[in-house]
Parts: sequence; C-alpha cells; structure tokens
Amino acid sequence: MAACATAATVAAIAAAAPAQASPVTVISEGHVDAVDVGYENGHLQIVIHDERTEPGAELDPARVVLVAKKESATQVPSDPAFGFLGSPGSTVYLLPETQDENLLWPGLSTEDLEPGVFVNDAVTIRFKQFIGPDGVSLFTFNPDGSPNKLVDSEDGLPDNVTLLTGAHMHENWAFEKAGTYRIKVDATAKLASTGATVTSPAVWITFCVKNK
Repeated sequence: MAACATAATVAAIAAAAPAQASPVTVISEGHVDAVDVGYENGHLQIVIHDERTEPGAELDPARVVLVAKKESATQVPSDPAFGFLGSPGSTVYLLPETQDENLLWPGLSTEDLEPGVFVNDAVTIRFKQFIGPDGVSLFTFNPDGSPNKLVDSEDGLPDNVTLLTGAHMHENWAFEKAGTYRIKVDATAKLASTGATVTSPAVWITFCVKNK
C-alpha cells in the first residue's frame, strides 16, 4: 500500500460523517494525547486531546487524522530485541516517546480522572483491532536501552495498557509501512463504589504515515 495522501484520507473521513459535523483536523506535529480517557455522568469516554495550544482542545477521534511525516522514517536496529519492528535495517516510521519538535508526539492520558473512583485507581486502555498495510507497535525504552513492548498488532489482540488515574505517558508509536492505519481502542475500569465494570464506547484512531 502506498503512502496515504492526507487530503484523500480527510475526504474519506468527511464523506462518512454527517454534513453538520465539525471539520476534520489534521495534526502532523506537536503534542497530542491520541487516547485521552475521561469519565462523566457514569460513563467512560475517549477523545483526542490537542495539546498544541493553551487551553487544549478535546477532539472527536472520528474527525481527526494524525500524521507521521516522512521524517519519522528510521531503520530497525540490529538488536534481536527489536525484531517485532521488522527485519534489521528495514524502514520503520517512528513517532518517538521523547518529543521531537518536527514530529507528532502522541501520548496516552487519564489526567482528567479523579482518584478513588475506580478500583486501585486503575484504567485499562485496550487496543482491540488494527487496520493498515503492516504492523503497528507501541513500546517504551528500558533504562538499558532495550524495548519494553506494550502493544503489537501482530502477536494477538487485544493488547492492554493500564494507567493510574491522573496519569500521562508517552511511548514510541512504530508503523512498519507507509499508508493509512486505523486503530480501534476502548477503555475499561471497575468502580470502587460497586465493583461494577464500566467500559467506554470503542473509537477508531486514524494515522496517516507518509513516505514522501
């Protein structure tokens, strides 16, 4: 699959949305929380939190395209621990956990959630489905430089990332080929008051990975 054309991706999303919906937002650099979990009126929900301006803006994931620019391209290390990214020396498109001002810096957030609401103050983000030209993974670096794999679309789903309430984290988002990727996620937790499980509606996060 060739690199996605952002304009075409936006047009496809716009065509699928109601005419009265807000415009599609395309974000190719700066800080965003690609998965921002909130809780209101007894319901969990997921939005994309645009942190590029103050105050930030909560965006409907169905109306956002997140872009990994061609400058995100790098080579898979020779260390076998990075084999989940592809063969050594092959190209992978990496949005890094440490901010690069020229690239998109996506994170995960439960910053708006209050302590004491959920059992153990824990909320789990579930990566349930991936659609795209190749694999997607999320990982962080251990202190020794080795990868700590959090999510891998190629080794069985769902993959879960559990955060404490009031937390915010960044991780490496790796895409193995250029093209359009859609990632289906939801969030789930147990209420401290009753032990009942609450789960957000699933949303699709769209990335456009470019190679030119």
